Amino acid sequence: MIHYFVAQIRIENPEEYEKYLNKFDDIFSGYKGEYLAIDESPTLLEGNWNYTKSVLIKFNTKKDFEDWYYSDDYQRILKHRLKSSKCDTILIEGVD
Repeated sequence: MIHYFVAQIRIENPEEYEKYLNKFDDIFSGYKGEYLAIDESPTLLEGNWNYTKSVLIKFNTKKDFEDWYYSDDYQRILKHRLKSSKCDTILIEGVD
């Protein structure tokens, strides 16, 4: 079943965040995810949006997501995102 990784990110330290970005694509390309959207200025329809970036990534299975997210390579760079920004991330199960 398809799963979607959604990240709402408020970057607070661009230099530290850049350390994450510099290695992200090389690591991500070795896994079975697909970028669906990356937006730094989405249209707010309701509520509050206190972020600087939204990311939506599709995985064909939950295992594909877990293989990427919990991999040693990704965990090694994740610390830079967590240190440089405030993030709210969720994993959503798609519908058949």
